[in-house]
Amino acid sequence: MIKGTCFMSSILTNNSAMVALQTLKSINMNLGKVQSEISTGLTVESAKDNAATWAISKVMRSDVAGFEAIADSLALGSSTVGVALNAAESITDLLTEIKGKIVNSQEENVDRAKIQTDIEALTSQIQSISAAAQFNGLNLLSNTENGADAAGTGTSNILSSLDRSSTGVAASNISVSKQDLGTGAQTMGTTAVTTLADFIDGTGAAITGASTAAARTFSIDGDGIETSAAGIGYRITLSAPQNDVVLAEGRGTNVVAAGVVTTGVYEYVARDGDTSADIANALNAQISAAGIEGFSVAIATNTTDAAATDMTFNFDAAADGFTVAVAAFTNAGSTIGGGLADLADIDVSTDEGSEDALSKIESLIQTSIDAAAAFGSAGRRIETQNSFVGNLIDNLTSGIGSLVDADMEAASAKLQALQTQQQLGVQALSIANQAPQTILSLFR
Repeated sequence: MIKGTCFMSSILTNNSAMVALQTLKSINMNLGKVQSEISTGLTVESAKDNAATWAISKVMRSDVAGFEAIADSLALGSSTVGVALNAAESITDLLTEIKGKIVNSQEENVDRAKIQTDIEALTSQIQSISAAAQFNGLNLLSNTENGADAAGTGTSNILSSLDRSSTGVAASNISVSKQDLGTGAQTMGTTAVTTLADFIDGTGAAITGASTAAARTFSIDGDGIETSAAGIGYRITLSAPQNDVVLAEGRGTNVVAAGVVTTGVYEYVARDGDTSADIANALNAQISAAGIEGFSVAIATNTTDAAATDMTFNFDAAADGFTVAVAAFTNAGSTIGGGLADLADIDVSTDEGSEDALSKIESLIQTSIDAAAAFGSAGRRIETQNSFVGNLIDNLTSGIGSLVDADMEAASAKLQALQTQQQLGVQALSIANQAPQTILSLFR
């Protein structure tokens, strides 16, 4: 007797039909998935298809959306810098034209009055270009944001990248420094800034706003002008005893009062983002231009805070007997002078004015050239970053595709195979369903 499994026929349980049915269901499920891949183009359409791959692709898609927004920001920034660059180059050309007229005015047998009229017309044109060089409300040729709430940055930040790390995502910016090519003159406010009214000398002793040369060095106490708010005005008044050696006359007028001669008043209204070093340099330039010796403005590390900077006022031994008064004023009522403010002082109608104009125009041209060069460098950086972001978007999109996109060639071959399997499965189920019918022959 051969031992083996005994299969009995039953009208209640059709094992063959159940196997055929499960096989057909599996084929139909796979066929539905392939048809979905073909219709959507995705092999991972939802998290249930492949949770890990789906999550990675979603993060990458969010990055792509972010970088597309960054591309728009860079395009806006490029246009803004482009407008400023074009304006700076145009202003440079006009200043060069003014220089030519100033050179012509050096001759004695020319009509200097007409030349001066031409210079004033060109100056007005420069002022017009500087004021109109804005894009979407931002003018990079203006760095004169007066007001108590001025940000004091001196730069315009252009969103340039998203940096993803293990700790999260951070935005990066390209900072474009403003270049002031305005022609307006500065004016000082009238309200003293009380927080800057106290000074200390070289020994740390308090000074109430004035010092003789005996102190040698004194400075504003604390780091209040580490970065100055736009529109804060700084004034230095140098004085000498009457009948003593009087220093060269500066911007102020010699005034005799109580035996003291005021030799010069030097003022500077801080631009947006100015530091104590910027303020010191601006005041020193005026003092040096006036031919004053024995006094200078510098910056020094704060004695109590190594991270802070003080503005320091220094006398040398030759300045004995001279006094200085330093004052600071709020931005209320102040007007920040433009980078080309000296254009208003150019007057070639006299010999002295013509000679002075020649030295001034050289400095002004260099200012505009420096501004154009700065914008050119920033514009190039923005273009490079924009190109990189475009390539990065393409690479990320390609990477997402390799993770979730369906292989259409493979899907087509799979579809043909599964359709054939489906037909065979239907036939197998049909045959299995007919098996109980054979039991009827046993009862005939």
